[in-house]
Amino acid sequence: MKGNSDKKKDDDQAAVERIRKSRITHVDVLDLARLVIEGNRAALSRAITLIESQHPEDQKNSALLMRSVLPHSGKSFRVGITGVPGAGKSTFIEAFGTYLTGQNRKVAVLTVDPSSESGKGSILGDKTRMELLSANPDAYIRPSPGSGNLGGVARKTRETIFLCEAAGFDTILIETIGVGQSETAVHSMSDFFILITIAGAGDELQGIKRGIMEFADLVLVNKADGENIQRAKLARQEIARALHFFREQQSGWTAVAEVCSALESTGITEAWNVMLTFQERSLGSGWFTQNRNNQTKWWLNETLKDELSQAFFLNPKIQKMLPGLEEQLLKLEISNTEAAKKLIGIFRISE
Repeated sequence: MKGNSDKKKDDDQAAVERIRKSRITHVDVLDLARLVIEGNRAALSRAITLIESQHPEDQKNSALLMRSVLPHSGKSFRVGITGVPGAGKSTFIEAFGTYLTGQNRKVAVLTVDPSSESGKGSILGDKTRMELLSANPDAYIRPSPGSGNLGGVARKTRETIFLCEAAGFDTILIETIGVGQSETAVHSMSDFFILITIAGAGDELQGIKRGIMEFADLVLVNKADGENIQRAKLARQEIARALHFFREQQSGWTAVAEVCSALESTGITEAWNVMLTFQERSLGSGWFTQNRNNQTKWWLNETLKDELSQAFFLNPKIQKMLPGLEEQLLKLEISNTEAAKKLIGIFRISE
């Protein structure tokens, strides 16, 4: 006769198999939430797939799922990571993630990639880039959905953060892969933001946008190994000087520049100590909680904009009227402001 523990394992396995089907029920969602909270990785993957779905029924179920797991979220340290092309960002994340798991932490690596429409955010691609970390039982790697829309991708990534936290991951690494506004999106869901760069031949800040530099809590000059060590150290000094010219961050934290070698796993401990110092100070000052609260409000506004925009352009009356107004605009018969007000007026009446 099976004991209670064996019976629970059998019941959980049956629940996992049931929720793997293409469309899950209301009851399945409650099982799914329970399994996620218990740390079941298969359930976590299925839950993320559910929240990424655009199917109306799945969206209703994902709302129930999020309500169930949210009380168990919020207990991680969220680290945003971006980098200039060729800086070795993926190598760093693998070395850093491996180091963290060695410190008895559970690490989830998520990506924000608005340009992933053609590749559909293949998980195989991420595992190829981080082979060691993807095989680590204390790590979980998940790419962004390939919607091609930054707002949608970033919002789903934020919800994925909550799911990973509920599943017991205490360190979330959020990686930017796309370009443009993805750094802003990642910064708005991170507690700490890292910019990875390398020593260049001349201007060490070449290719680094001022806005991204202002986001950074830590700038890491990677590839400080072999004959490149001295150049990396000089680059760090130049970046450290540049950081002093930026306005003071709201957190009161002064950005730090360090060197590391992801290939040789040097400088990783020092980088983590910087992050722990930031976390301790921001928790002590109240900034950590304040920043999380500000981000929550910001994402509410962004989600409202996204939902309203989607509802607006899917409205049948708007779809019927829009081509005519566009034609009037091209003929200079109407201004953008007048056209927009007409469309909004129609939308208000139809809603």
